[in-house]
Amino acid sequence: MNERQGLSSGMGHRVVRRDSRRALVAWAHRIDAAWITGALVMGSMLLGAAGNTLAAGTSAAAARPASAVALAPESFGFRQADERERDAETINTLTSEGRLLLSRDRVKLPAYDYCSMSVAAAERGDFRDSVDAAARALVVAGQTNNADLAALSKRDLAIAYSYAGDLDNAERYARDALASTPKAPEQVFAPANKVLGDVALRRGKPQQALAAYEDALTTASPRYKPLVLMSIINAQLAEGDTPGARRTFDAVGAPATAELAPAYRRIEGNLLLAEGKPEDAKHAFEALLSQSGNSSDANYDRLWAHEGIGRADLALGDKPHAREAYLLAVDDSEKIRARFRSDEFKTALFGDTQTVFEEAIALTVEAGDYESAWSLSERSRARALLDVVRNRVDAGVDDRQLNGQVPSLAATRGALRPNEAIVEFHSLPNELIVWVVRNDGLTGHTLPIARADMDAAVTDLRNAIVRRRPAALTYGDKLDALLIAPLGLRANERLIIVPHGALHYLPFQALHDANGFLIERHAIALEPSASVAVQLAQRQQKIASDLVAFGNPTITPAYALPGAEAEVQGIAPLFARNEVFLHSDATRLSFRDNAPAGRVLHVATHAQADTIDPLHSSILLAPATQPADGPDALLAKDIYNLKLNNVSLVTLSACETGLGRIARGDEILGFTRAFFYAGATSLIVSMWPVADESSALTMRTFYAQLAQGHDAIDAMRTAQLAVLHTPRFAHPFFWAPFDLMGGWRLTIARQQQG
Repeated sequence: MNERQGLSSGMGHRVVRRDSRRALVAWAHRIDAAWITGALVMGSMLLGAAGNTLAAGTSAAAARPASAVALAPESFGFRQADERERDAETINTLTSEGRLLLSRDRVKLPAYDYCSMSVAAAERGDFRDSVDAAARALVVAGQTNNADLAALSKRDLAIAYSYAGDLDNAERYARDALASTPKAPEQVFAPANKVLGDVALRRGKPQQALAAYEDALTTASPRYKPLVLMSIINAQLAEGDTPGARRTFDAVGAPATAELAPAYRRIEGNLLLAEGKPEDAKHAFEALLSQSGNSSDANYDRLWAHEGIGRADLALGDKPHAREAYLLAVDDSEKIRARFRSDEFKTALFGDTQTVFEEAIALTVEAGDYESAWSLSERSRARALLDVVRNRVDAGVDDRQLNGQVPSLAATRGALRPNEAIVEFHSLPNELIVWVVRNDGLTGHTLPIARADMDAAVTDLRNAIVRRRPAALTYGDKLDALLIAPLGLRANERLIIVPHGALHYLPFQALHDANGFLIERHAIALEPSASVAVQLAQRQQKIASDLVAFGNPTITPAYALPGAEAEVQGIAPLFARNEVFLHSDATRLSFRDNAPAGRVLHVATHAQADTIDPLHSSILLAPATQPADGPDALLAKDIYNLKLNNVSLVTLSACETGLGRIARGDEILGFTRAFFYAGATSLIVSMWPVADESSALTMRTFYAQLAQGHDAIDAMRTAQLAVLHTPRFAHPFFWAPFDLMGGWRLTIARQQQG
């Protein structure tokens, strides 16, 4: 039924960035005093006496005075993480990291070679490697008082951050580069101004972009000038200056090189559409299609030709043919080689294959075909993940193993029990598509929630939770009304949620209505996609009571985690067999050798999500040589090369292990897919820096429930409710940080007595 409702880090040594930019920052810069208005404070002072009061629909503030129970304090680990977040990606931090990288390099390169390394890495899409190489150059520049090298390194940082989508740092280092004194200004000033223009254009400020591009032209080399001119045309089109764009386009003439010809044709088609000439635009895109067979990246060029034809058909009012064109573009996207394409940035086209999927999904939903739209959403998630991982894992990855086959709706329904529902979201620019899949059918919903509004609402809730603000209840009410209430969920059914976009940062369990928190109404698990859910549901569900655990690695005093050590020691006796690695034994080598031996792998250490490059997200471990100068790291890209086929459950009881960078159309990319690819069936990850006491209670309760034969989804619900019903931990900050992902029916075989 359909409804339409409103393991290496370069230079031979493995190191970790000490102050990796936290994924939380991407959504967390909207905190202000307006949240603590009287209207919000009235919502709740302590979120109430948890269970019974909220279940009865009574506000917490009315049920209990604010002074009745004091909330537990933040943990030391949380404060450490918060301090690291504030310093992330600053010049002092990068200099410190560059110094550490240089000290660990076996071979020291000539200074300017680090700039060449940075540029090459950025062109490959290896953004963290690019930043690390530029950081090395920055350190050498300071040591040798080389102002030219410093200018080049800041230019390279600006480019790397721009390609990575970190616009704030791209602007910061571009301006630093413009304030420098290079020997060859055209090598620094033109690219730096180009970055400023790109940043402004991506922020929706075309006038600022034009000013920066014009500045770039003044020092651009003959080879660089055509790229700046193409960028100017795109900025003029964004500003609505169609006559100006035509003048610039005509002045450019034919493309300077054969490599620029496809971009030139795309810009020509865009210009004709802006001029109100859709038939001519369609002919231009058809010309690109006919010429694509001669290009080195034919399928990529065909994708944008079909996308342009689709836009031209929409301008002509021909939605059926537009949908056909977009579906052809989707097919093209699945044939192209996964690699980073810097030309999209150099020409300011900023092409994103996910926009093709989005338009195809929107047109398919508009045609009333929710089932086909659901299949397109699944395909979009697979494409986005492949674009990020591509050829960057040392041993390579099998894309079929990475994503699984997109299942038919019948196969997906067949994998579900009567009390289970997959709730899958796809966020479009102006609306949110939701599919509810049960074993008895699919229901489609179109909710009038724009992407920007959704992003803001998720940010508000997360900030209120992480900062332990009483407004968390108010924001939870708002999101529950937007996302859950319209879906007609059945009482007590298990929810297998497939988020999209900003919803990956949303703790669904903390949504709230008159009947309580969502976790009080439903057991919840998250999945990267329905394809992965079906694949994992077919794996063995009942496992032996066998634990391998790592905790509180010896690094430096600043990294000490006594609470994590106590957590590991508290859960170990719950297993028939356990092997625990603490302090100096918790090394990357011991992880590699011992992690595959258990059925349950529990990791209670620091971890950092890298939003610049998700494959560099890291679990921090003790270095092999003591005393340590800093942590050693297990990177997400290393995990792809591990063999964890015997490991059924991985618990990452550490800071922000469930976070990372969102790939448009897919899940947060970091640890989750890496562990699934390596063989794990289920994961428990954290969404913000956890508190020691509440985390320990969550884990003890969860594992005890598993040992009693309860499925993982029910065990996690029981654990979170146990923490929620403890007055000191009544705020979602304490009870809601953990998400269960993957195999939701996993359980531990009960031990024979006697």
